[in-house]
Amino acid sequence: MAVPARRTSKTVKRKRRTHFKLQVPGMVECPNCGEMKLSHRVCKECGTYKGKDVVNN
Repeated sequence: MAVPARRTSKTVKRKRRTHFKLQVPGMVECPNCGEMKLSHRVCKECGTYKGKDVVNN
């Protein structure tokens, strides 16, 4: 088995872990009702997508 010759320093460990973070989802404003929604998804508030009524309320 391979065994590390030296202890991994705090700096090296933290540099490696810089990509392990939460990302904010891409939110956009709905052009119909103005609520924030996920991009490329149907609006949960008014049920429209690309200016068309998709979900009947």
